[in-house]
Amino acid sequence: QVQLVESGGRLVQAGGSLRLSCAASGRTFSVYAMGWFRQAPGKERKFVAAIGGSGGSTYYADSVRGRFTISRDNAKNTGYLQMNSLTPEDTAVYYCAADPSFLGVRSTYSVDYWGQGTQVTVSS
Repeated sequence: QVQLVESGGRLVQAGGSLRLSCAASGRTFSVYAMGWFRQAPGKERKFVAAIGGSGGSTYYADSVRGRFTISRDNAKNTGYLQMNSLTPEDTAVYYCAADPSFLGVRSTYSVDYWGQGTQVTVSS
């Protein structure tokens, strides 16, 4: 079992930046790939970014590539999502995810563990 707790979401103006954190507990964090998803009101949960267990591999949705950076610190059992150049379209609840597979952590249908989510609101 892995427990995930997100933090860092808040109201920010367009063009601003935020860093989300995902604190993990339970099993050894480094054996899991980690991902971030987001869900806007009335819409499906969508993939945002993923990182392999060692941190050597990353993958991004086209909508955030070049603006968002995913990272992790396995010594602290924590993952991060640095978000820059935010727009109102980035407004959503952001969820942290963990899965043994780097491929599996990129799909809502295969993720093993979810956090509870943190709200990000970008005002225009």
